[in-house]
Amino acid sequence: MGFNEQLELFAAAHPAIVASSEPRAAARQTSDTITIPTTRPLSLAAGARWREVRASTQSIGFILQRSRRKSIGLTINDDGLLVTAPGWVTLGQIDAVVVEKSRWILDKLSARQARQAQLAMANTCWQDGGDIPYLGKRIILKLDDTQQGSSHFHGAEFTPADGDMLGLALPVTAEHGRVRDIVHAWLQQQAKIWFELRLQHFLASSQLQIKRWRLSSAATRWGSCSSDGNIMLNWRLIHFEHDIIDYVVAHEIAHLKEMNHSKNFWREVGRILPDFERSRDALRQHDPTTLPLI
Repeated sequence: MGFNEQLELFAAAHPAIVASSEPRAAARQTSDTITIPTTRPLSLAAGARWREVRASTQSIGFILQRSRRKSIGLTINDDGLLVTAPGWVTLGQIDAVVVEKSRWILDKLSARQARQAQLAMANTCWQDGGDIPYLGKRIILKLDDTQQGSSHFHGAEFTPADGDMLGLALPVTAEHGRVRDIVHAWLQQQAKIWFELRLQHFLASSQLQIKRWRLSSAATRWGSCSSDGNIMLNWRLIHFEHDIIDYVVAHEIAHLKEMNHSKNFWREVGRILPDFERSRDALRQHDPTTLPLI
């Protein structure tokens, strides 16, 4: 799965941002305190060159590709930072843009690095004896092709304990991708059941109604609520403990009355779920743009 973030700039003394992604607070802290490696790829495309420039906190290496475009573009992909620029822009101007946007660049490189580490770690989960997060606990995968049915959880389904086992009707030699797909299907099934229960609980207690709800695989948000009463909940919330799931459910239900994040909105969240702040703060440590958790 590729990683791609882009920042488009006009080639001018004070470049204007056309499209960007707001850096996350956690990422800003990381890029300020840790050197992010920017190493030269093993090979470069025809016409590309490697260049390095010193920013305020560290050197930044990047691939420079000339093009017929009319603006300077910064893209973070699997090779790192790619800068595309028209032929008439000088190297000094290009370097100046990289230095000026170094905060954005290092934030995105940090997110890329974290995602790559996460994916590498996730690949070790999809095997017999691998463990995954489920409702705030770590459960163990047990592959057994003599098992009846596709999957069976050995434990209390919605109050698991660390070390509970999820049995999969697969040989121990099953390909990792097949294991992952079956586990994801089971997690989504569990999410649909549990989220429905929590939605009905909070809707009843708040005397509010929704039009419908469904699971989401959104890469940028944990949940959403539309003005016509449709709620979406990211299925990967099933990795988290009950209190965090309850917070997201209450958050989206509160939007039925307040389609904003005003003081009145947060007052409504508190009415639905008193003492929600701890769960909100805990969830803020997990940016959905760095998914998958597994």
